[in-house]
Amino acid sequence: MKKILFLFLSLLLVTNTALAGGIDVTYDDGIYHIVLSGEKIKKRINFISSESLITNKEAHQRTKSKLTINAGYFDPANQKSMSYIVTDRVTMEDPQFNESILYNPVLRKNLDKILNRTEFRILECDRGEYRYEIVPHKSSVDFGCAIVTSAQGGPLVYPQLRLEEEFFVVKKDGEVVRESCSVLHKTSRTIIGLKNGEINILIITDKHPMDLYEVHDYVKKLGWDRAMAFDGGSSTSMNYLDKYNVTSVGDGGGRSLKSFMIVK
Repeated sequence: MKKILFLFLSLLLVTNTALAGGIDVTYDDGIYHIVLSGEKIKKRINFISSESLITNKEAHQRTKSKLTINAGYFDPANQKSMSYIVTDRVTMEDPQFNESILYNPVLRKNLDKILNRTEFRILECDRGEYRYEIVPHKSSVDFGCAIVTSAQGGPLVYPQLRLEEEFFVVKKDGEVVRESCSVLHKTSRTIIGLKNGEINILIITDKHPMDLYEVHDYVKKLGWDRAMAFDGGSSTSMNYLDKYNVTSVGDGGGRSLKSFMIVK
C-alpha cells in the first residue's frame, strides 16, 4: 500500500511539473521566485505594450497567458512609455517620442544615459537558435541574429549596479542629489535575470521590500549570472494562471501599467 501511495505521489509531481510547461513558481518570505526553463518556452515569451494603461491582471486575461509580469517604465500622466519595447520584431514603444522626456531640461541633458538603459532581449539566430541577453539598449546585435522581443528597464543590478551610469542616481561631491524610481529605498521590485541560460524572475512583494543594493546581494547569493530591474514599487505585479495574483502598494498604490512580459 505504501509503495502504491509513493508511486501515485511521484506521478502527481511529474504531472504538475509537465502542466507548468517550463514555468516553476516558488514563494518564500514575501518573494516569488519564477524560473522559465527549456527550449520550447523561448518561443512563448513576448513583451507587449498597451495603447491605454491597463492592470497586469487585465493584460493577463486579454492575452490568455500562463504568466504575466510588469515590464518597462512609463509616464502615468501622458500614458507613454519611457522604455523601448519590441514585440514580434517590431519596435512598439520608443521613449524618444515621449515629450515628458524631451521637454524636461534635466532629462534631455541626460538623454543618452536614459536611452541606453539596460534591456532584456530574446534573439533568434542562425538555424533557429533562440538566445537571451541582458545588455544596454545600444549594444549591437551579433551577426546572424535578430531581436524577436525585448523590454528596456534598468538599471543593471548584477554583476554591477549601474545607478549613475543609467541616470537613476545623481551625485555631487559624493552625496546623492537626485534619485529616480526609489532605487535607494526599500520597496517592492520586479527583477529579471539569467542563471545557467534560464530566465529567473523575482517578484519582491510589499512583505519583503528591498533597495537595489540588497537585491544585488540577494541575486549574488542565488548564483545568478546577470540581473536587471523592471519597473517596481506600485508597478510590481504578477499573475500566474489563476493561482497567484500579486498587486503591490509599493511607494504609492497598485496601478495600471503600460508594458508587460507574457508567457503564452
